[in-house]
Amino acid sequence: MLIKKHLIIELRTKKNFGQMTDLFRIPYALIKPLYRRTSFHRSVIDELESDQLKAAYAECRSITRYHAKTFYMATRFLPNHKQRGIFAIYSLCRYIDDLVDEAEDLVEQEKLSRQDIRRRLDSWKQKLQDTYDGRDHDNAILIAFSDVLKRHHIPIEMPFELMEGVCMDLFKNRYETFDELYDYSFKVASIVGLMTSQVFGYESREALGYAVDLGIAMQLTNILRDVGEDLRRDRIYLPKEDLDRFGVTEQDLFDYSLNKQVTDLLRFEINRTRRYYNRSDKGIQLLSADSRLPVYLARQNYSRILDKIEANDYNVFDHRAYLNATEKLFILPQAYYQMRVGKS
Repeated sequence: MLIKKHLIIELRTKKNFGQMTDLFRIPYALIKPLYRRTSFHRSVIDELESDQLKAAYAECRSITRYHAKTFYMATRFLPNHKQRGIFAIYSLCRYIDDLVDEAEDLVEQEKLSRQDIRRRLDSWKQKLQDTYDGRDHDNAILIAFSDVLKRHHIPIEMPFELMEGVCMDLFKNRYETFDELYDYSFKVASIVGLMTSQVFGYESREALGYAVDLGIAMQLTNILRDVGEDLRRDRIYLPKEDLDRFGVTEQDLFDYSLNKQVTDLLRFEINRTRRYYNRSDKGIQLLSADSRLPVYLARQNYSRILDKIEANDYNVFDHRAYLNATEKLFILPQAYYQMRVGKS
């Protein structure tokens, strides 16, 4: 009877899977305007009673939607209060990153000194400290983040460590070893995973270790996707020890060479990144049940950028690997099917 029941569930799920697959063949551009009119979309903000919080969270949602399309799409399957928490955390992290990027551009234009940057960052750290101390702000991101802190425990050391990580780009444009790159990736990506894990919820603290792995995997994916863009800013994140291992010189990279040594190096980095993704998978089942599907979607869609790099014959110099909105949506029925079968 148990086997028969499982087969019935699997057949029904496969039927639903087929129907959902047909649905997500429709281009996302056609669905999006209709979706934004639905109560499902509007209720995330509209259910709040405070007009101030509505405005703050609406801004955070817009920031997330604009800058992190893959991540944003995945969050839409969370309960409303968790969506808002993720929007606020992402917007805070994005603001810190943009603050440093803007400062870096001004330094290059000799309109700002590094001491000025330090003062700006110290000012923002104080605003964060004030937020944790319960003081009011007129900054929309901090208003939303303050509301998140009432529900979730996110130690102040986490956003401070993120600030330390993004500041590394001001003073460091080469990495000697993978250990150095790991430290950077932990601060700018895994910390974000640890912060959002407090909103997702988890059944065991073991989930946090896997969140770190997923953050490392996603940051390494960013680095591989953006090799060409970083070269144009005189940045090389690929560790020198790896370049030396495969006989690749910096000039090979600046020449956009796709010789065997370079492709072997990129293949090595992709395989390493996939190992972090595979390790992180164990943590998804340790998350709260209502958070597993969104994290799985984000993981699957982001890791598929590696497939795109391979499909582009490892051209990471002037051909940026990405998934369009329809491709991102298409993973949903597969994820839904896998999680239903696994649960049953």
